[in-house]
Amino acid sequence: MQSTLTPTEARPKAAATSSPLVEIDGLKVRFFTHDGVIDALEGVSLTIPQGKTLCIVGESGSGKSITGRAILNQVPRPGKVVEGNIRYHRRPGEAPVEITKLDPRGAQMRSIRGGEIGLISQEPMAALSPVHTIGNQMREAIRLHTKLGKKAADAHAVEMLAKVGIPRPAERLNNYAFEFSGGMRQRICIALALSASPRLLIADEPTTALDVTTQANIVDLLLGLQEELGISIVFITHDLGVVAEIADEIAVMYLGKIVEQGDSLSIFRNAKHPYTRALLRSIPTFTRERGGRLQTIRGMVPSPFERPAGCMFHPRCDAFMPGVCDRLVPWPVHPEPGRVVRCHLHADRGDIDRALGELS
Repeated sequence: MQSTLTPTEARPKAAATSSPLVEIDGLKVRFFTHDGVIDALEGVSLTIPQGKTLCIVGESGSGKSITGRAILNQVPRPGKVVEGNIRYHRRPGEAPVEITKLDPRGAQMRSIRGGEIGLISQEPMAALSPVHTIGNQMREAIRLHTKLGKKAADAHAVEMLAKVGIPRPAERLNNYAFEFSGGMRQRICIALALSASPRLLIADEPTTALDVTTQANIVDLLLGLQEELGISIVFITHDLGVVAEIADEIAVMYLGKIVEQGDSLSIFRNAKHPYTRALLRSIPTFTRERGGRLQTIRGMVPSPFERPAGCMFHPRCDAFMPGVCDRLVPWPVHPEPGRVVRCHLHADRGDIDRALGELS
């Protein structure tokens, strides 16, 4: 399938290295609730490259935000990492830090979280204190992760606000969050996240609550900051229109599993998984016939307590193969270099027959 939406091929990018910044292997997260156990993440494996943007895409409930929180060692209760590794390459030449083995409230994890890995959340009003000035909040964040004194921290706060496009930044330090527009509040959150010069920025649906024009401004801002600062970005979103603008690599998630991943250009030009194709078909475009109906994915994401057998997407899949998709859990297939897809459409028929034989 060839998408009518093509990612920007020639946009400037920060110099990136081939070495990974974060490696996630076989990550499993479960929530132990009164109603039962929920498998929020099932064997997620990802590599976050240095100086590039990885977009994690999927509908609500796919596990995108939990993946981001796991990298920060902040899986909310009653969730728990039960298996897998998250290796953060903190300094060149040193052994990587195993994040899942650190105390979430310990000194080392607190120095990494906020200091080396920053977070931009979806709703800036929830992230910013309503009773403290922007200056107080920025000063506290800066002094927590740097050795700057009060005056130097204030100067750095002004510099960061100016960098993200806040007008009259020295004056606005004394304002409260409610005195800014939604777009300006999100810019302040970006300034806070970048104030300690992190190497990785996790942006969790940072444009969802904003209008289209403000969304575009925030995306352009992040791209410019990445080019200037050379940071890595994990951009979590359901909006493939935004992904087309910002992604280098894409991981498509569904019900806690990565169903397809690869570089942005190849996925937009030739998506392999039926779920990825369905997501791409649902993007509004200017080339759509006037008055034509926007395509949607039929059905709904099932409850985590009622996960389908076999491929979890099969009840909504137009390419469903009875007796295969509803019986066998898809395994990773590499249809081309750099691509991974979990779909029986791309698996070897002999492997499928052997797996069915083992179930008999």
